[in-house]
Amino acid sequence: MRSLEAKLKTSFIVSAVALSLIGLAFVHSAGSYWGAVHYADSSPFIVKQAIYMAVSVGIGLIIMKSPLTSSPKTWTAFYVLTILLLVAVLIPGVGAVRNGSQSWIAFGPFSIQPAEFIKVALIGKLACNMSNTSGKGVFRFSHFGLILLPAILIMLQPDLGSAVIMIVSAFVMLFIAGYPIRFFAFLGLGGIGAFIALIAAAPYRLERIKSYVDPWNDPLGTGFQAIQSLFAIAPGGLVGHGYGNSRQKYLYLPEPQNDFIFSIISEESGFIGATIVLLLFAVLLASTFGIAIRAKGRHAFLMVAGMGSMIIFQTFLNVGVVSGLLPVTGVTLPFISYGGSSLMTTWIAAGTIMHFTVSKKSS
Repeated sequence: MRSLEAKLKTSFIVSAVALSLIGLAFVHSAGSYWGAVHYADSSPFIVKQAIYMAVSVGIGLIIMKSPLTSSPKTWTAFYVLTILLLVAVLIPGVGAVRNGSQSWIAFGPFSIQPAEFIKVALIGKLACNMSNTSGKGVFRFSHFGLILLPAILIMLQPDLGSAVIMIVSAFVMLFIAGYPIRFFAFLGLGGIGAFIALIAAAPYRLERIKSYVDPWNDPLGTGFQAIQSLFAIAPGGLVGHGYGNSRQKYLYLPEPQNDFIFSIISEESGFIGATIVLLLFAVLLASTFGIAIRAKGRHAFLMVAGMGSMIIFQTFLNVGVVSGLLPVTGVTLPFISYGGSSLMTTWIAAGTIMHFTVSKKSS
């Protein structure tokens, strides 16, 4: 048994580190021309990403070792802090607007995106609140308050991608915790109504759906990113054009080092490279739920399963978008996409998963 537990830990760590290193390499390749054009320097993204990675892995190691990671007070404080940041980002002069969303707080050349951090803060808070309940006794209106408040604040930015990831990850937590199936059926009906309301509130979302069905309907507008992403993936073939030889990074794909970095990976390393990345995520998923099943106590199980579900759902959403299987929305690829908030959030989740292993006496 001990050898299996050790293998799960090793598999998780190796896959997480490998994905981050792959991300570092392809952030440099994908962002080199974009940086040269917009910043007169081909290296700003790789330099920042290296700093982000060092800081993020360091935070992940601290979380893995710290006894505070098991404390409900820690997650309550983290949740409250991120809510305050979500409020602050909406204040004119505090929040920075990028790509039509007021989602960042800038500190000189660096910035943070509070919507990223609330995803892990909410999972941690829910896991703590639900750790002492099971079965029929799990239902609490307070759980929905914890989810609804940040969801509203994120949609005010607006940032649909982050809201979807946070809400879906939270409801996966509710399912794992024992909420009945009929609740999710009722919730699905309500979700359809909310989806219609979101489209009515911002008609550009309907245009995105039309472009998802037929991106060639508006190839220079709402369908542009989807088409250019497919133009990157399709010609990659079996082995790709070779590292650094992407064609779509030459301003065809906007900011290719971010949400569409998997397109560049597929173009430069082909089917083989893309498959390796997806296999690493599969190993990460398998090892995460192996750790969750063997975790000691309901609290540890919910925390590990929730963090793992968030990472994998975000991966599914990103790959689905860049491959044309899902409508375009702004979602980063965990461990790989450029961005300090995204990378730090992923490593906070990874550090939390590693904290709650069977070698820890967590409750």
